Parts: sequence; C-alpha cells; structure tokens
Amino acid sequence: MTELHLWLRHESRTTERRTPIVPDDARRLVGNGVRLTVEESPQRVFPAEEYEAAGCRVVPAGSWATAPRDAVVLGLKELPEKPAELTHRHIFFGHAYKGQPGAADLLGRFAAGGGALFDVEYLVDDSGRRLAAFGFWAGYLGAALAVLSHRDRLRTPLTPTTKEDLDETLKPVTGDHDIAGLVVGALGRSGRGARSAFAAAGVEPTCWDLAETRDLDRSALLEHDVMVNAVLATTPVPPFVRERDLDAPGRRLRTLCDVTCDVGSPLNVLPVYDETTSWDEPVRRLRDAPPLDLIAIDNLPSLLPLESSTDFSAALLPHLLDFGVGGPWGRCLDRFHEATRAHGLDEAEGKPRDR
Repeated sequence: MTELHLWLRHESRTTERRTPIVPDDARRLVGNGVRLTVEESPQRVFPAEEYEAAGCRVVPAGSWATAPRDAVVLGLKELPEKPAELTHRHIFFGHAYKGQPGAADLLGRFAAGGGALFDVEYLVDDSGRRLAAFGFWAGYLGAALAVLSHRDRLRTPLTPTTKEDLDETLKPVTGDHDIAGLVVGALGRSGRGARSAFAAAGVEPTCWDLAETRDLDRSALLEHDVMVNAVLATTPVPPFVRERDLDAPGRRLRTLCDVTCDVGSPLNVLPVYDETTSWDEPVRRLRDAPPLDLIAIDNLPSLLPLESSTDFSAALLPHLLDFGVGGPWGRCLDRFHEATRAHGLDEAEGKPRDR
C-alpha cells in the first residue's frame, strides 16, 4: 500500500482559527505510518511547534501549491484564488454542489489541473449520515449570538473565546426579559447545539423538525422573538421565511440567525438576504419598524476553535486512517465527478463541453 501523505494547509481566511486535525490526532496519524506535513499558520488555534513535536514536518504557509503531486491537501474553508489549476486531491468544505456562487469556477480549476475534491460535507456513511461535522458548535454559537444580540449584550467585533467563558456571558441577569425562542431543525447536530446554548441562557425554545417544517405554520414562526435555523436543505423545499413575511402585521420576530448560511443556493430556506454577516459586523438590520436583525456567519465554530477542532478531528481521524478509493471517500469522489459533469466541464481541460 502506498504511504499516505497528508498536507495540512494554512487557512487563507483571517478569521479561520480551526484545524481539521489537532496535534494529538496528528501524532496518531504519524504513529500509524501517515506522512503529515503541516503549514505554518499565524491564526491556527494550535501552534506549529505542537505538530512538530507530534512528528510532523513544518513548512511555510501556502506551500501546498507546490507540494508533491501525491500529497492530499487537507483544509477547511475556501482555497485562495491561485493557482488557477488544482493538481492535487483536496479535502475541505467546497460548497460547490448546489449551485452556490463560485461553484463552477472552483470545479473548473480542479478539472483544469486534474485534481479532485473530497468535500467533507459529503463524507457520509451508507445511510447518508455525515461522518465529520462542526454542526453542534455552529448551532451552539448561532443561538448564543442571537440571544446576546437580542439582549443587547453582543460585543463586536467578535473574537474567539472558550465555551466556559461564553456560557458565563449567556447566563440571564436581572432585568432580562423572557425570550420566546425557536429552533428549526432541532433534532440534528446544529439543532442540538442551538438548544444547548438556549439552555445556558435560561431559555426553553420551541423545537421544530421535519414534522413541523413539512406543514409550516409561518404565523406561529413569526410569533417567536428569536429564531435559529439549523436546516440545511438537500432537496427543494418551500422557504421558511419569505420577503413578504418580514412585513407581516404583528410580526414578533426580532432576531433571525441562519446557522446554515446557504446564501446563493436555490435550496436556501431563508431567501431574505443575499450576503452573509461577519465577525466585524455580525448583525444586519433587515427591517426597522418593527426591528428585525439577521445573524448569518458562515464560520461560527471558529469562535470556539479549540472545542470545535478537537471534536471534528476526533471524528475525522479514523476516516483519514482509512483513506482510499472506496467507502465514504469513494462516495465523495463520485459526488465530485457528478458535479463536474453537471457543470458540463471537460475534466481534461477544465472547460465547458460543447452541447
């Protein structure tokens, strides 16, 4: 069997503090014969020295582009715009299979270079359940920020913290009003995280899942103060909140948090905004009278980088040890080829085929 060479890249997004592999799990990979190269990264929650102590080779940030062709490049968020041709196999969240902005460009870069995308969102078991995800922490932070914003206690710009400190901030204080909270998608990973944060804030939310969204009562939805959406649709469904709902008479809803941030996708269940919010400006006013605020940050777990990275790494580790062409990784690769064909790309040249 050929030795697996993993190349942990630096994340180009300045607010991305997470890592898909923590040093303790890097040590396990190395101990099992995996060659692991780690790029220096000034913002990664774990310093490069800890990876070096685990037996990894440390190299400059961004050097993955000239890594040996057989290296598998491991990351989390979007790649930088260069190089134009992607020659390696990459493991990260590509967000390129549901018509998102930039999807065709990304897939075209892979097709042009002969590389391949193993999108972690599609690393699933035989029943379609995701094997490694940040969902719990995304839901937890989404609900936490929504509560703090609703109580006018959200400090900006946002900075990474710990769960212990965030839980302390969430505790209700004298003068806080009761919050009618709603978690949509309450039974999934993100939904469980949102419910946990609401509990830390002293809020007992209404919990909706498939049964409630299948026959959606929008009037009941709008009667809550704070809504957290934890549903990432994979097939078309009627939107949960529409533009006209924002102007509905008697709307009580004041804070809307979209954990999934599927903006730009035709499967977006909250098509009431067209741009995510940020760590610098996490809240955007959608309506003034009565007020309605939006929180839609697409890397929420990076605000708890230690906890979220440790959980994700533990889930991903056994599958990296079993990296190959079959099983979950084979399904990832099949999904990549399906998406490439759907965009009409010639995988030899990265150009649309004549139709």
